[in-house]
Amino acid sequence: MSTLRKQKKRRTQAERSKDMRLRLLKATTVVLRRYGYAGLRTEEVSRVAGVSRGAQLHHFPNKESLVLATTEHIFQASTERGLARAKAALKSDDPLEDLIQDGMDFFFSDDFLVLLDLVLMGEKNHSIREHIYAVAREHRPAVEAAWLQALVAAGLKRSQADQAMWFTLALIRGMVIRGLWQPDKKLVRRLLDEWKSLLRAHLYRQLLEGERAGTGGRPTVRTK
Repeated sequence: MSTLRKQKKRRTQAERSKDMRLRLLKATTVVLRRYGYAGLRTEEVSRVAGVSRGAQLHHFPNKESLVLATTEHIFQASTERGLARAKAALKSDDPLEDLIQDGMDFFFSDDFLVLLDLVLMGEKNHSIREHIYAVAREHRPAVEAAWLQALVAAGLKRSQADQAMWFTLALIRGMVIRGLWQPDKKLVRRLLDEWKSLLRAHLYRQLLEGERAGTGGRPTVRTK
């Protein structure tokens, strides 16, 4: 039997660099959650990431470059989660509830509050605000398109799915803003359940009207 040990495969410089960037981005997210943009210190990011200041400066030479990359990291992660949930909803018995859960996971998350804080700080730093808007326009449409596909696959017409998604997400976003000064998770859940009932009643009424007019759809999504 050979006594030679298998040598552990050495990571390439590109892999090590990617890992270092990810550690710094995750650490920046943590610091932003704790202190907001106004309290963000690059020295604290290095400490949380467990890397030297030199290593941090090599990848991100200043605070703004670190923040801009972190916003992209947050959106990328949320997009991957949203796409995965929308794909799973293709086989779900209640895609409306799945949509609500995905919207709540994103908009009620600490990461979204970080983005909101950065947008508000954009009055002092327009480049950060405009960057966030640009990244949002790059990522969110893919998630929304996936949810439209899931709702249409469940039996809704495209126009119905479009309205259901936009109204649902707009409602959740509004609750997030209200929650900044009056958080009440039980109230949010109760109102969203009521919204589901109203939406299903509306869809069911449209189905009946379509059947009477001879243009009935084929909804398999729960309408009652």
